[in-house]
Amino acid sequence: MLRIKKLDIFIAKQFGLLFIGTFFICQFVLMMQFLWKFVDELIGKGLTLDIMAQFFWYMALMMVPQALPLAILLSSLITFGNLGESSELTAIKAAGISLMQTFRSLIVITVLIMFTSFYFQNNIGPMANMKITQLMISMKQKSPELEIPEGIFYDGIPNSNIYVQHKDLNSGKLYGIMIYRMTGSYEDQAIILADSGMLQSTEEKKHLVLTLWSGEWFENMQSQELANSAAVPYRRETFGTKRIVLDFDGDFSMTDAASLTNNAKGKSLAAIRSDLDSLQLQYDSIGKAYYRDLNAIYYSAHNASPQDSVKAVRLAQAKTFNIDSLFSRLPDNEKLNTVNQALGRVQSEKSDLEFKKLITDDGDSIIRRHKIEAINKFTLAIQCLIFFFIGAPLGAIIRKGGLGVPVIVSVLVFIIYYILDNTGYRMARGGMWAIWFGKGIASAVLIPTAAFVTYKASNDSMVFNLDLWRDLFVRMLGLRVKRHVFSKEVIIQTPDYAADVAKLKQISKEITRYSMHHNLKAMPDAVKVFFRYREDHVIERISEQLEAVIEDLSNTKDSRILTELNNYPILATKAHTRPFERKWMNVLAGIIVPVGIFFYLRMWRFRFRLLRDLRTIRLVNANIISRIADSSFAAATQQHTQEQQQTASPSHSAGAVYINKV
Repeated sequence: MLRIKKLDIFIAKQFGLLFIGTFFICQFVLMMQFLWKFVDELIGKGLTLDIMAQFFWYMALMMVPQALPLAILLSSLITFGNLGESSELTAIKAAGISLMQTFRSLIVITVLIMFTSFYFQNNIGPMANMKITQLMISMKQKSPELEIPEGIFYDGIPNSNIYVQHKDLNSGKLYGIMIYRMTGSYEDQAIILADSGMLQSTEEKKHLVLTLWSGEWFENMQSQELANSAAVPYRRETFGTKRIVLDFDGDFSMTDAASLTNNAKGKSLAAIRSDLDSLQLQYDSIGKAYYRDLNAIYYSAHNASPQDSVKAVRLAQAKTFNIDSLFSRLPDNEKLNTVNQALGRVQSEKSDLEFKKLITDDGDSIIRRHKIEAINKFTLAIQCLIFFFIGAPLGAIIRKGGLGVPVIVSVLVFIIYYILDNTGYRMARGGMWAIWFGKGIASAVLIPTAAFVTYKASNDSMVFNLDLWRDLFVRMLGLRVKRHVFSKEVIIQTPDYAADVAKLKQISKEITRYSMHHNLKAMPDAVKVFFRYREDHVIERISEQLEAVIEDLSNTKDSRILTELNNYPILATKAHTRPFERKWMNVLAGIIVPVGIFFYLRMWRFRFRLLRDLRTIRLVNANIISRIADSSFAAATQQHTQEQQQTASPSHSAGAVYINKV
């Protein structure tokens, strides 16, 4: 029987408070991102407060499903980071409660949030998306003088197409203006060219005043009284300054939702399924109509009677001819006419096919958008559960609370998810990837990651130990580690300088002998490195002897010897012989050529490094031997030894007396 325990209530309270706070933070960040994207369409429009309130309200509703996964990720990270940092998670595990039992209450809460997210996407989100799309279109149409782009024709003003080369945002002036005006029919249209101009709306927002400077006006006069006069076929006017009043209702009016029938994001799952059937039936009928037309034009022989088909076959069998030879017999003018006719027919067919392709591609794009949005309603809801099983285990492993490390980790995880999901969406929308692959690539990457992190957290793995990864990269890249030998405050046993000198001399002889028998500058044999490895224990023995001497000499009081001890390099005893300890890993690295090249060059580098280290060791050995052999140092050493003996004698005597008394 499932019972709610105090631990579940405690963790649920911790998570709930953090979830509410992080949700509003994530909601605010996403809203600011959306607002920044469309800020140019809101500034200077003269929008009333109620319109702005509607815009922000629908924007907030639309961002709820996107804010929920990010809030779950961040709140679960902080929750278990706080528990780990305060050692409460350690106490929970010590009580015999596993990590998955600790997750139990939050899993139930996350599942409820997941269904809430799906409800928002299926019912509230489409309505909010449709409303905000209507608002955005209506805002664009409110003040067209601010919306005229550079370098393309703008048709937002009725009966006019305006082209502007450059627009000064500070003064509002337009430069390089070309205007096509269609006031009635095709016969009475006008073309206006101007060097510069300015477009402003009147105070009552019912008209636009276009002021032009240094331009020309060309107008066709065929539909007017002078249409029958051959002397004046059109009117041309050159002006220095001209003002044109255009009819335009600048008051805010909501765009009709009927024009947004292809907006897949504004539909529920049931509406998407219904519209998909209609769209597929519609575009399938268009494709079949195109197929019938082509079949009727190019394959009309299939529709001919059997007698005509037999005659055509017999004629083809009875007489064969070469088109090139027939073309060469034609006169030059007929050749030119034939080529022009063929070229015109090809261009006509090409244009027809491009037009048909435009229609079919548009249909395919609409269908793909509907399928993507149907899948997106499920993937975004499931993402809540995936982010929980990433955030909670990471918090238990990292054990850092607050808004520092959790925020950094959450941002990194969300960036990876956003890149994968956005890339998959764009590739699926463009038809380069399959829809299921494009929308599933983010989940396919994050689900194994969540399973891996949860497994490592349940087993208290050290996979996220920073020191462990740092040591791994240091070994892999061959970075040096400096030796640190410090003076000791209390010395229990003084160094045996005579023995240490003898050992250092022996080490120098072995280094000289090793350098003579091993050419460390030469390129190593790749076959011996990866497939026929021979062990080399000489460097290991030298390193062990050297470390023993360093350990003994670290008890000295002489600062110069301590300085020389810090000059000893830390030897890499095996990196110059083979890449790995195990034979099968060396063989595998040799078979995989790019990996083998990297480790081969790394090993060669370690051979040069070992050569320099051996030279350094011999030099430091000589300096230390010289320092120990110094007479002043020997005298000081002897005096220090006598003082130690005198200090030890009273205590020894007292100890003997005490023993005798006992």
